[in-house]
Amino acid sequence: MWLGSTIAGIGSQMTVVAVGLQVYQLTHSTFAVSMVGTTALVPMVLAGLYGGMLADAFDRRLVALVSACVAWAATFGIAAAAWLQIDTVWPLYLLTALNAVAATIIGTSRQAILPRLLPTDLLPAAAALNGIAIGAMVTVGPALAGVLVAGIGFGWTYTVDVLLFSAAFLGIITLPPVRPEGEVQRPGLASIRYGLGFLKRAPNVRMSFVVDIIAMTFGRPHALFPAVGALLIGGGAVTVGILTAAGAVGTLLSSLLSGRLGHVRRQGVAIGWAIAVYGLFILGFGAVLAYTTFFEPGNVTESFDGAHTTALVIASIMLAGTGAADNVSAIFRTTLLQSAVPDNMRGRLQGIFTVVVTGGPRVGDFYVGVTAALFAVWLPPVLGGILIIALIALLVRFQRTFRHYDAENPVP
Repeated sequence: MWLGSTIAGIGSQMTVVAVGLQVYQLTHSTFAVSMVGTTALVPMVLAGLYGGMLADAFDRRLVALVSACVAWAATFGIAAAAWLQIDTVWPLYLLTALNAVAATIIGTSRQAILPRLLPTDLLPAAAALNGIAIGAMVTVGPALAGVLVAGIGFGWTYTVDVLLFSAAFLGIITLPPVRPEGEVQRPGLASIRYGLGFLKRAPNVRMSFVVDIIAMTFGRPHALFPAVGALLIGGGAVTVGILTAAGAVGTLLSSLLSGRLGHVRRQGVAIGWAIAVYGLFILGFGAVLAYTTFFEPGNVTESFDGAHTTALVIASIMLAGTGAADNVSAIFRTTLLQSAVPDNMRGRLQGIFTVVVTGGPRVGDFYVGVTAALFAVWLPPVLGGILIIALIALLVRFQRTFRHYDAENPVP
């Protein structure tokens, strides 16, 4: 299942990049490109809640399988539109949103299935494998998209994704039926309200959501990368690519070296420390930007030859650190969610978690955009890093149950 989802995810990331390139080719508008993700945001949030409800009501294998069929059909539609030379953007928006909705339901179902396949002590390792998969997806997928679009065109690029996505079925079809254990509620608003009510009574799970929202709100500097490449460090698109890949490299390395994390019992404390370290690396990235602003102003160009190489290296190290720290936090947060939540509630809580993961980065982009526009490009990560460290220390200090959470006696 892991191998199939990883291969399919590489193809999906490839298509995400290719769709952006095709929309820009058709419209020459950055706003039109940004709308590809924006139009899918609300459907993805709703799909997280709805998909979680379905995973708690029906055979999770069947839910994942039907969703995979929908996602594959959407990918096939994107490829068909390219081959038929349909030069309008609305089919791309529609099919991309449909693909994102189906992928969200697949992910929600898959995460609810994992605790039924593995013993509790191996759940951190499964979360680490997920980090490896994500690292591979966001590095290999976009790189393949650039090469394939330039070399063989959009039609063949999307067709490659259609073939790669077929791997997702291998992992799902070979699973046994995975029906929820315990009381099963009929799908509907009452089921979703019951899930939200459970979250209200689950301080440890709720705290894991809150700390992630804090990290993503004040510690997501990706929207700054174009300005950093153009104005502060220089190097243009090459710098943007390096900075974007640095976080994924940190995620991948931390997953490969994560074996000892499975022995950590005080996972609440570990989450707090990991996010505090994340904030420290964000602060370090902001310090690099502040240094180039005040001590190395000007003299940068859009070409890579004009980049401040030392600043770029240090900034990349800082971002690799954020990727590693965020991944460690994600390993423990995922383990807590999967082990502390009853089986018949895992789908709905995973759906709410999907909403948090989807919405947090968008709020973070808004914070970064407003703060940089009103003040300076270097200020959002500097202020954000300080806020993350302070808020996490405060919350962990006063949330006693989270601070004393024991992985060998998981309590939601």
